[in-house]
Amino acid sequence: MGVIEESWVRRAQEGDRKALIRLLRKVEAPVYRTAYYILGDEQDAKDASQDALLRIYRRFSTFRGDSKVETWAQRIAIRAAIDLTRKRTRTLPLAEEAGAKLDRGLGSSVERSGIASDIRQAIRRLPESQRTAVILRYLQDYTYDEIAEAMDLPLNTVKSHLFRGRKKLREWLADYKEGGVIP
Repeated sequence: MGVIEESWVRRAQEGDRKALIRLLRKVEAPVYRTAYYILGDEQDAKDASQDALLRIYRRFSTFRGDSKVETWAQRIAIRAAIDLTRKRTRTLPLAEEAGAKLDRGLGSSVERSGIASDIRQAIRRLPESQRTAVILRYLQDYTYDEIAEAMDLPLNTVKSHLFRGRKKLREWLADYKEGGVIP
C-alpha cells in the first residue's frame, strides 16, 4: 500500500481536500480487499468499501492520530462490512441463497477452482471475529498489534481469535492435508 506521509494527514486535518483525497486513494484498495474477504461478494465489497471511504471522508477530522491512518481506515472498513453483513442477513435468511451468492461472487474461474474456493468458503464459515482476525493477519499481512488496534480488542483476545480460527480451518480443510494437497 505504501506509506502515508504525516504531512498529508496534517494537511487533511487542516481541511486540505486534495490531501484527504490522496489519503483516500492510498487506503482504497486495502479497504476494498478487507470488505471483499469479509463479505465474499464483489458488489457487496464495493458497497461496503464505498460506505467506509465515505465514513473516512466525513469523519477524518475526528482522527486523533493514536494509530496509523491505515489501521483506523481498516477499523472503519471492518465495521462497514459487518454492518452490511448484518443488513444482508436480515434480508437473506436462507442459507442456500447466501451460499449461491458467495459462489457467484468468487470471480474468475481460477478463484472458483478447488482449493482457493474451499479456503475462501472455510474462512467465511468462521465466526465474525475469527474471520476478521484471520483476514487481517493472513490476507492483509497485519501484525497482531495492528489487528488489535483495527478490531479495537486487547492483543490476547486477537491471539485467541487467531488460534481458534486456525484450529477450525485446519479441521475443515484436513482432507487437503491428508490427500497431499496442502503440505
